[in-house]
Amino acid sequence: MQKFLFTNKLTTVYINPFDPWKGKLCTCPKKYSFSPYTGCSHACIYCYITSYIPNAFKARPKKISFRKLIRELNKVDTFISMANSSDAYTPEEKDLGLTRKCLKIFKERGIKLLIITKSDLVIRDVDLLKEMRTSVSMTITTLDDKKAKLIEPMAPPPSKRLEALEILKENDIPCSVRLDPIIPTINDDEIEEIVDAVAPYVKHIISSTLKPRNDSMKRLRRIFNIDEYKWKKIGNSFYLPKEIRFKYLDRVKKACYKNGLSFASCREGYPFNAGSCDGSHLIKD
Repeated sequence: MQKFLFTNKLTTVYINPFDPWKGKLCTCPKKYSFSPYTGCSHACIYCYITSYIPNAFKARPKKISFRKLIRELNKVDTFISMANSSDAYTPEEKDLGLTRKCLKIFKERGIKLLIITKSDLVIRDVDLLKEMRTSVSMTITTLDDKKAKLIEPMAPPPSKRLEALEILKENDIPCSVRLDPIIPTINDDEIEEIVDAVAPYVKHIISSTLKPRNDSMKRLRRIFNIDEYKWKKIGNSFYLPKEIRFKYLDRVKKACYKNGLSFASCREGYPFNAGSCDGSHLIKD
């Protein structure tokens, strides 16, 4: 068993109100944010966390006092989103089991939980999840395993994620999919195909276009001609022109409605009508 590499010795608060940099385009409901790990080893080429987390692509387990975590849960008056700047099922979790330990605590206290991941490892915890007030949001950006290896080098292939969604549905665990990000010339030709592929297993899709920061801009130049687009700085991120973004989102919405799914966008200023943008309305009461 791998030993914990504790690097966050000054951590005093584990659960915080979710506040995405006070972004004006954020439509998220009130929620709390919790991550068992600092950083994420999936090392997705488009990821923005490298702009504010040192050594971001090497996940480190947080030195969590479970007694203190339990005390912090007393302040939670809505649901917890896990995880927003990491992944609760980053590869290290397979050996460390830190997320599973936290899930047991959340289950015992009836905490409402939204799990955001791009790993099929989540099905390891089906025994807990099917007895919890929870929903899983799986990120799928492509159906092509080889393409996924290029943009999400250390994450499980999308074929495994689809299998995980099927197992989650079989266990009556409500799921959504994040079709996020849509990247011009990389996965924009797959939009309808992705929605059709996940439709049997999910009830809701959240979609977003590529929003790089300065550091991810440099990485993305390796895979497509990012400089041919007129990017606009909004907050800390760069946005594609509105007409391009909305054209993509129109396609996602149309594909969702064809399949009887609800649709929402993330930080786009694009109108939608769904129970929530993040899929939290699927959490069991």
